Amino acid sequence: MQEALNMKKVGFAVVGIGNIGKRHLAVLEKEKHAEIVALCDKDKHIAEEYGRKYNVPYFFSYQKMLKKIDCDIVNICTPHYFHAPMTIAASNAKKHILVEKPMALTSRDCQRMIAAANKNNVKLMVVKQNRYNVPIALAKKVLEQGKLGKIFMVEVNVFWNRNDAYYSSSPWRGRKQMEGGSLYTQVSHFIDLLIWFFGDIKKAKTVIDTKNHDITIEDCGSSIVTFTRGVLGVINWTTCVYRTNYEGSITIIGENGTIKIGGQYLNTIDYWDVASFPLPKDIQYNDRPNTYGQYQGSSSNHDKVMNDVIVAISGKKSTVVDGSEGLKTVRAIELMYRNTKH
Repeated sequence: MQEALNMKKVGFAVVGIGNIGKRHLAVLEKEKHAEIVALCDKDKHIAEEYGRKYNVPYFFSYQKMLKKIDCDIVNICTPHYFHAPMTIAASNAKKHILVEKPMALTSRDCQRMIAAANKNNVKLMVVKQNRYNVPIALAKKVLEQGKLGKIFMVEVNVFWNRNDAYYSSSPWRGRKQMEGGSLYTQVSHFIDLLIWFFGDIKKAKTVIDTKNHDITIEDCGSSIVTFTRGVLGVINWTTCVYRTNYEGSITIIGENGTIKIGGQYLNTIDYWDVASFPLPKDIQYNDRPNTYGQYQGSSSNHDKVMNDVIVAISGKKSTVVDGSEGLKTVRAIELMYRNTKH
């Protein structure tokens, strides 16, 4: 915790007990300032199993849970297309919200979510756990201090594996109307970081294709983008890598230095040559991935997110991402898809 909090435990209700919802439950159980007060999943077997595991009330109906449970925060860990209506319903029930990425599938829905939260005087927060990665935090510090000078270019590579079972195991994955596309699922955390570093994306030219899966979204893509601070960017992504994730990287080319943050999920510094900021010798790379059986997701720094969420609703200064920042990523993705060739 960033500072001692003299307060009662914050009550969390988690909706959507899939891979990421289970991660939320595990983190909240260990957080001394948090209490799991309820969970909800439309799969009755899963809801019952995890309700008993955590000894909390469980629900099959989201609306019923909102009416019955007194909680401080609702964690929305459902498929993408549920994020907007569930957030608005929680806002109207006077609950704070922590929603997983992507915030929603359209900027219009994001704006509706923000409006509902503002109307009901509740906080709308978005999970962006990669901001806490050790290499990312170090790069952000260097950029803020101007150590790289003028930034010329940034390259992002998201070269991951998602096999056929990943898509076929769920009725919404790989479906355009429900998932949106790979930019929403695999790449949105990277886009968030780029915007955090270099400002909004103002121009984009994108090529996408579906090479290796029976899905209605792309599994390969490349986009050339321009940021409001003048930086040229190249974003490449695929879910077709053989066997396992290969790389999730960001390379920054600046006037006074070059940085490559790499590994499979932005957890290592692969190259660091900065004129007035040598790489600290005592740096410890302690980031770990979210592991979901046959595949790995991005970093598992959800404990740090939950810390900041609790700080935020206590009225203290917090770095948790709010709805207005979550909206920026969705707008960028819409722009990239809008300027697309197949």
